[in-house]
Amino acid sequence: MLATVSGRRIAAATAQPRFLRRHLHLCTPAAQEKLQAGEQDMRMSAGDNSSACDWQLQTAVALDIDGVLVRGKRALDEGRRALQLLSGNNRLRRRIPFVLLTNGGGVSEADKASDISRLLGVEIRPEQVVLAHSPMRALTSKYAQKHVLVVGGKQSRCADIAQAYGFGNVSTPNDVVAWNPSAWPFMQPPTADQLSAQGAKRRDYANDPFHAVMVFHDSFDFGRDLQVATDVLRSANATLGSEFVNRQTAPLYMSNSDLIFSNDYPRPRFGQGAYHVCLRAMWDALTGGAPLKYTLFGKPNKVQYQYAEHLLDQIALAAAPDTDLAQLHARRRIFAIGDNPAADIAGANGAGWTSVLVRTGVFDGSSGTNDATHPAHLVTDHVEDAVNWIIEAELSRRI
Repeated sequence: MLATVSGRRIAAATAQPRFLRRHLHLCTPAAQEKLQAGEQDMRMSAGDNSSACDWQLQTAVALDIDGVLVRGKRALDEGRRALQLLSGNNRLRRRIPFVLLTNGGGVSEADKASDISRLLGVEIRPEQVVLAHSPMRALTSKYAQKHVLVVGGKQSRCADIAQAYGFGNVSTPNDVVAWNPSAWPFMQPPTADQLSAQGAKRRDYANDPFHAVMVFHDSFDFGRDLQVATDVLRSANATLGSEFVNRQTAPLYMSNSDLIFSNDYPRPRFGQGAYHVCLRAMWDALTGGAPLKYTLFGKPNKVQYQYAEHLLDQIALAAAPDTDLAQLHARRRIFAIGDNPAADIAGANGAGWTSVLVRTGVFDGSSGTNDATHPAHLVTDHVEDAVNWIIEAELSRRI
């Protein structure tokens, strides 16, 4: 089936999304009268005290970042215009709640929001950002004071993020190498400024067992991180330097299974999922095929979409504190825009959202094509086309 947006033909999947469901407005009659009389001005920021009628709360959008809004460090003009459309500069004359749902990480949500705001010229709040490791903060209920190994990212940055989430007892592979440089002899021993707050205390890891391994972000030293993570998972009682056993001795949590991602290089690059593949292969080879159990976060796993829906609920309540969330959930349609079929589209489809695939990143299919394995409801050239199509579709739902 083909749809047309702004004069362009857009390839869609054969399954028709739920576009004809009746729209029931959440605004009070008095607020509706004000809107119809033109007495309310549009406000562009999401945090002011405007009424629910300044918002199209029954519509929500989740946008990937890399390959959709930006490529590497370069903002896409279509991404900038798309966010302006969602901020109220559209035919609906309403702001549409949106979150940025990315498998990126290695920074705090506040830092990511600030970076994207600067690149795109549209204010993004930290509570609009879902990073691959954002839902991992829920693990603090189990590991708040238990010793965990945090893998990935630059130097101690992910350890700092984990501590900000509420993990109070964190070490990194660099900390382990500083304790015993022969743990990974293929690098210079890290300096004090490269260690986590706990690692700087020069802990004795031979007497300090781990309770979990958490891969927060892409590895910046595959060899070191494979070695140290495998050591923890195989060591008796998860204590470094103990004898190896052919069974898993600590739980493993990983935040992003993307094998590849798109940046400003002409072709996709290895993502955190490449580290997962290597870790599983090493585990299999070393243990003779013993099972390696792990819990995945990040797209396309459902936990990311549940977390994003929670943030969208908070945006709705900030706009209209008396919003009935049960009624909103029954009427709200969530659109997901992404460039990676295996992550963005598979996850959105699995969550029951309406998926839109763009050609500005990992997916580069020709016009009129869709991904064969994870077909999107729509395929567009870029995110601005996608948002325009969403707005046109939602206009048909208004009373």
